[in-house]
Amino acid sequence: MILSKIIQEKRKFVEESKSRISLRDIAEKAAKAYIKSSFKRNISRPHQINLIAEIKKASPTRGIIRGDFNPVQIALTYQAQGANAISVLTDERFFEGKLQYLKDVKDRVTIPVIRKDFIIDEYQVYESAAWGADAILLIANILTLEEIKKYSETAKNLGMDVLCEAHNEEDIQKALDSGLTIIGINNRDLHNFKVDLTTTQRLIRLIPEGKIKVSESGIRTYQDVMFLKSLGVNAVLIGEAFMESDDIGAKIREIFKY
Repeated sequence: MILSKIIQEKRKFVEESKSRISLRDIAEKAAKAYIKSSFKRNISRPHQINLIAEIKKASPTRGIIRGDFNPVQIALTYQAQGANAISVLTDERFFEGKLQYLKDVKDRVTIPVIRKDFIIDEYQVYESAAWGADAILLIANILTLEEIKKYSETAKNLGMDVLCEAHNEEDIQKALDSGLTIIGINNRDLHNFKVDLTTTQRLIRLIPEGKIKVSESGIRTYQDVMFLKSLGVNAVLIGEAFMESDDIGAKIREIFKY
């Protein structure tokens, strides 16, 4: 099981991080960040489908996706092509990400940046703020309802937005019970990493009006985007289709028909 291995490694990694910078110190650093996130506003602009463009070097199943990897240059290209927000993968062990990428990108773009990682500890919420995130991803599948509520409350107190990601009906209920307004549907099953866009079609019906709906993973064509728009999706998160392209700008224009 890839997911259980990722979580196991993540627990070790968080403990190592705590030994370098204490919870108290990271919380103090986070409090000084003074974040005023525009993530929620940016990804819910009406009369369009909004783009969260992802920076991802590798994945557990595919290995290196982009060899020529310059996070800042990619971020600037995303912004120039009209992305509404940028997702930065920070997991080191399985995705070859770094927290430093988050800060480097945030320092150079004017659109909001979300930290995408396997957040399993409140420490990581403070860490996200300290390194410049406007928003964080919480994965309902790996957290209890109480953890989602606790971490999202901490994030809000720090000025960050929260995207709660669901993979099945139980996850959707957890996301709704947490009271969060931004709900993502991941078309990739985190247990076997298979992708199916009809996951969004199946689960979006369970999300009431007034929530911001995001579809993630497996979105590769203009037809995919239009299909998701027809379902009532507010934003799409796309990474691999851009990361494997020789010309990221051209790929964005192809998928969004700019």
